[in-house]
Parts: sequence; structure tokens; C-alpha cells
Amino acid sequence: MTKKVEDIHKTQTEKFIEFTKNLLFALIAALLIKTFLIETSRVPTGSMENTILVGDFLFVNKFIYGTSSPRNIPFTNIRLPYFQLPAIREPERKDIVVFEYPGDRDVLKPASVDNYVKRCIAVPGDTISIHNKVVKINGEEFYRPPNIQYRKPSVDPPGFRDPNIFPKGFNWNSDNYGPLAVPAKGDVVELNKYNIEMWRTLIDREYERKVVTVRGDDIFIDGKKATSYTLQDDYYFMMGDNRDDSADSRFWGFVPRRLIIGQAFLIYWSWNPAIPFSDFFNLIGSTRWDRIAKLVH
Repeated sequence: MTKKVEDIHKTQTEKFIEFTKNLLFALIAALLIKTFLIETSRVPTGSMENTILVGDFLFVNKFIYGTSSPRNIPFTNIRLPYFQLPAIREPERKDIVVFEYPGDRDVLKPASVDNYVKRCIAVPGDTISIHNKVVKINGEEFYRPPNIQYRKPSVDPPGFRDPNIFPKGFNWNSDNYGPLAVPAKGDVVELNKYNIEMWRTLIDREYERKVVTVRGDDIFIDGKKATSYTLQDDYYFMMGDNRDDSADSRFWGFVPRRLIIGQAFLIYWSWNPAIPFSDFFNLIGSTRWDRIAKLVH
């Protein structure tokens, strides 16, 4: 009788150990998939409406642009050293891209780690211009997404200066912009007192500290006089499909390649974010079933 009880106890113990092993394996597999293959992202703003809506939850293909190890401790702004694997391909025009927000126009680094979702408009070496809201790349009209929106009925005329526009000090606005060349790794840019404000923040960010100073007519980088600078990264120009309600590269500048995480490709869940989580049943009732499993492009 004692032997049978021991056998039953042993069987239950073995089952618990087997369950624990399977659970641990599943958690490790999920962690590896999330770390190296597929990231998830929530859409908090309407800058990509109606291509992507506020309240959409996205799967992001990290592998295509070269997956990386975690860049920060989850749910914190503590950054981690990371490594990145080779890309299958580089970001292309028209891709919907998820990237780390590089920071406001004149800020070295943002206070928090935030992921943004925008459409890639221009790649390294391109020249972008906007004339009366029409985007042109290298002189040719750019692809117009099917869900593109223009909410502002008026057009800011050429020569009207928006003080918030990138680069600082240019007589441009979001409707009439450029031409502006998108820099590529290895490009050598000439520096002088007239154009240094265009490059100051970018150079500081590449050094990850403030290194640019101006003394009279002279430019100094890390204490050394400089008349030119060689760029260390490729850069991209991002815009939202909701063109008149999008804080994008027109306002805060280029996105460096090192901050690009992946390509958004699928909506896996969607609901009305205006309903608080405390009102859970109404929140579930607001599920947009027609958007679930919808490809984004």
C-alpha cells in the first residue's frame, strides 16, 4: 500500500516537472521570437490614419532589416548595449517602418524610449521636395498611399516660414518644403557658420554627446577646428499618411539607420483606445474585428 502511494506521488511530481519544463521552454521560445523575429507595437497617435488607426496593435518584422538584441530593459528607459544581425534588405521607399524616435529637432536624445510608426518616404541619397502638399523624390511625384489624408483645407504658401520645421532656420513649411538631400554613410558635408544649425544635432547624436561649438566664423567638433564632416550612418526621411496631422521628419529630421527596428506588416488586434481598461467589457465590445489579421501596406 505504501509503495502505491509513493508511485502515485512520484508520478504527480514527474508530471509537475514535465509541465514546468514545457512552460519554461515555451517562455524561452516566445522570448527568442519576440527578441529576434517579431516585435509588437501599439499605435498611440493618428499620424498614419486611415492606413493604421489609433488602437491598432501591430506585428513588426524585425528580421527583414537585421534583427537586434533588446535595446532597453522592458518597460523602462534604461538603454542596453545591443548587437544587430545582417539585414535581408534595407528599408525602401513606401515601407511602413517602426523605429526609435530620435528626439526633437534640437535635442541630443529623447527623455524616453518610444517607438514610432511612419512611412519611409526617402532613402539615403534621395532628394525630397514638397510643393503644395505634393511630395516629390528626385524630381518625380512620390507614391500616394490609398488612405492618404489632408485634413487642413488651406495650403501654407512657398516662403512661409514655420519656426518648428527641420532644418532650423529654413524658410519652409510642411506644405512647401525643400529640396533637401537625405544623407548617406560616407557623405562629406561642408560646414560653415551658415549651415551648421542643419548639422549640429546630427553630429552630436553620432558622437552621443554635445561636441559641436561655434566660435566666430569657425566650427569645432570635439575641440578640433572642422570645415567638413564625414557621416557615420545612413539616414531616412519618414512621414505619416495623415499628412496634416503628423509630427514627422519635416519637423524633427532624419532617422538614422541604427534606430530602425523593423517593418510593420500585420494588425493582430484593434479596439477603441478611448475606452479605459477599467471598463473592460465595453473595451472588448469595441473590438474592430474587420481589422484583425489585416496586412498593412
